[in-house]
Amino acid sequence: MTPLDPQVREFLGKLAASGLPTVDQMTPSQARTQMGVSTRFLGRLPRVGRVEDRTIPGPGGGLPIRVITPVNLDERPAPVVVYYHGGGWVVGDLASHEGVCRAMANASGAIVASVGYRLAPEHPYPAAADDAYAALSWFAKHAGEVGGDPTRLAVCGDSAGGNLAAVAALTARDRGGAALALQILAYPILDCDFETESYRLFAEGCMLTRAEMLWYWDQYVPDPGLRYEPYASPMRATDLSGLAPALVLTAGHDVLRDEGERYAERLSASGTPAKLTRYGGMIHGFLRRYPFFDRGREAVDEIAGALRQAFGLKGPSRGVDGGG
Repeated sequence: MTPLDPQVREFLGKLAASGLPTVDQMTPSQARTQMGVSTRFLGRLPRVGRVEDRTIPGPGGGLPIRVITPVNLDERPAPVVVYYHGGGWVVGDLASHEGVCRAMANASGAIVASVGYRLAPEHPYPAAADDAYAALSWFAKHAGEVGGDPTRLAVCGDSAGGNLAAVAALTARDRGGAALALQILAYPILDCDFETESYRLFAEGCMLTRAEMLWYWDQYVPDPGLRYEPYASPMRATDLSGLAPALVLTAGHDVLRDEGERYAERLSASGTPAKLTRYGGMIHGFLRRYPFFDRGREAVDEIAGALRQAFGLKGPSRGVDGGG
């Protein structure tokens, strides 16, 4: 096994020294406050061409989105990436992941639209999943309103957002919805199995704990019987054929590592093109923390390169500042 990256080891040391409680010891409100505090430590947001907040129709009422246009567009109308933030379906918002969304937009040359889906426990499953698909469906019809190309769409998400991206891709296939160029799943939550090898190896001490994941599932899907539905646990889908091509990123030291890698294997076995990249030495959440981790920046570049290829944009990733 690849040892912890030195930058990660230093980060985890500072985190342990802070004495902060883990999420499973908090209320949802307290956990959201802590997420907000951590966001302020991510540094200055990359400069982009434009940021526009909108509210689109959603199954539970108005659904907020933040549309980020890169500093330099290769083409107009531009391809669109619908992004779902992480946070265990309980925490996170448009602000918490704006930095990585901006970096991704600049590096790829695509518009990135972040979705402020409803959070648990106030809005349990399937609220977030329904919102995720509603946002994708809106862009398939209305991308032109934000300078986007409705024929070139991708979904992307990290952690719980990776779950929602996978679910949106499944739903689009099942309902004959938007044709997706790519689905990008960064250390996604894909199953309600807490007994995998990675759950045993990294139950504590590597950012996301097993106890925290149990807590997140309890908030989002309090009825254990519903957790086996494919729109809650995409791994439980019996058929993974006919889906959008996938890029799956996992972290070497993450309880969710094995389910992400198993999902990529199942996609490939079903005939769905899938590329898997394990970022050895990394922990859960490393993509959002790309300002701290060199390998996080590598992941942004890999995602951008995959998007440029899927969308037919020429040239390599342009970096988080939008340069060549």
